[in-house]
Amino acid sequence: MTTELSTQEFVTPETSSLDLYLIYDSHCPWSYATTPLVNALSEAFPDMNLHLLHCAHFNGSDAAGQEQVDSVLKLSGVKFGREHIRYVNSPKNSVKTANLMAWMQSKQPKKLLPVLNALQKAHFVEGNPLDSKHDFNDIVEQFKLSPSNKVFKDELSSDAEFVLADIAEIQIMIETNAFPVLLMIADEQGIFIDHSQHLGAPLGVVEAVQKELSAL
Repeated sequence: MTTELSTQEFVTPETSSLDLYLIYDSHCPWSYATTPLVNALSEAFPDMNLHLLHCAHFNGSDAAGQEQVDSVLKLSGVKFGREHIRYVNSPKNSVKTANLMAWMQSKQPKKLLPVLNALQKAHFVEGNPLDSKHDFNDIVEQFKLSPSNKVFKDELSSDAEFVLADIAEIQIMIETNAFPVLLMIADEQGIFIDHSQHLGAPLGVVEAVQKELSAL
């Protein structure tokens, strides 16, 4: 990827293609709070291409913890269920979710965002750890998915590794390993979307983007 980034250069969606990149981890509460912004942008720009890139940060050795959840609760409108809070400090493993989302990116990309919403609801509201094949049964059935068995192995799949390579290129370009990251590309010109400014009112991100577009 060789996209030149600029916060000043926008092209109206009527005359260009739009791509939205989200670097996230399904088990990260900040990523969870950022998904409503992606939902709002996807609805506002229905022809926009979505690239949901799972960074597979959580490998079973740590967790975001209570302090981060408390911060997210103060700044956003997302909810956390009792079962998640009960085990909030227990190590989390998002490898299988990363594998599933990478498989979907190549096989069923139109279902990516609805499935991400469902996975995050399962994890953060219902307390589903999403750490075994059985944990995914309801979502696989609900969305009529047919992932291969390799998706539910304990190591990253080749598809997930390819996603990590794409993320690494973006991170070099934007000079940060932090996540979540929202990046919109319009005709090879990129803009950063400061998700932290809109966590409490996700629709505001649409207004902010539209304002920039109309100023051209």
